[in-house]
Amino acid sequence: MTPNMAQQFGMIQKIQKEMARLQENLKKMSVEGSAGGGMVTVKVSGSQRVISVKIDPEVVDSNDVEMLEDLVTAATNQALEKAAQLAQDEMSKITGGMLGNLPGGLKIPGINI
Repeated sequence: MTPNMAQQFGMIQKIQKEMARLQENLKKMSVEGSAGGGMVTVKVSGSQRVISVKIDPEVVDSNDVEMLEDLVTAATNQALEKAAQLAQDEMSKITGGMLGNLPGGLKIPGINI
């Protein structure tokens, strides 16, 4: 193995270790999305798992369930977008932006770049 290839291999191994650590750290991080002026709030982990949903009792109307469904959907989507951005930002810290130019991005379960 040439010195340059050995160096590249070492760098790849380092990035793999950092990515594994990042995945664990993302599980501990969280972001929130909200809708309806904060009437519905969804908390999502950095690994894009819903942690909690908070609904203000004022928004609960049995005659307008569709509005509540829309608010929950909007808040969840906002939180998931924030979690994806968090993962991308954290990944960029590890890779120094090296992977950002790959066509279609890098696909890692729980991390979409």
